[in-house]
Amino acid sequence: MNDTRNSPEAYRTLQLMNELEQDDSLSQRELAGRLGVAVGLVNSYLKNLVAKGFLRVKNYPRNRYAYLLTPKGIAEKSRLAYQHLHYFNNLYTVVRQDYLSLFRQLQRDGHDSVIFCGVDEVAEIASLSLQETGMVLSVVVDSRGYKSDFLGRNVQPIESWQMIGDLPIVITSLKRSELLRQLLLRKGIPEEQLFAPDGSE
Repeated sequence: MNDTRNSPEAYRTLQLMNELEQDDSLSQRELAGRLGVAVGLVNSYLKNLVAKGFLRVKNYPRNRYAYLLTPKGIAEKSRLAYQHLHYFNNLYTVVRQDYLSLFRQLQRDGHDSVIFCGVDEVAEIASLSLQETGMVLSVVVDSRGYKSDFLGRNVQPIESWQMIGDLPIVITSLKRSELLRQLLLRKGIPEEQLFAPDGSE
């Protein structure tokens, strides 16, 4: 397991340790469901954490196990939490500035409203940058979770959403940016109508 700074493995390790701290009797299947990963991957993480002395295993009847954080494991969880918080603060600053620059460029190009595509923590940061420019958020679309709302607007599913006009569509998810871009292109949205804060349009 790679615990290098900001790696997905480090974040997943932190998630796993948080889950076990709240309920040490969770099965590997339950942990996999909560983390959204395969059971085999959870098993690998647990073995690694035990080998490093961060967890100890307690046997229960009927082949059940409890995974208990050791003092060394509690210290490691704190370190990972601090590392993740530091990373998120840096990410917030960079993402907020990148979206602000993008929206200001769109304003200079004559746009006063945009469409967001993708709802996650990045979209929330992008919305703060958008407010700073005075531009209007017209529509929010996503490939999933469209039954929820975002900033008081219903999130519309890309699959059934009907594009009207030529408003700029801003990709507001870093994790799923390429997936969302491909879904929009397959829907027939022109490439020049798609924008992302890294400058790739």
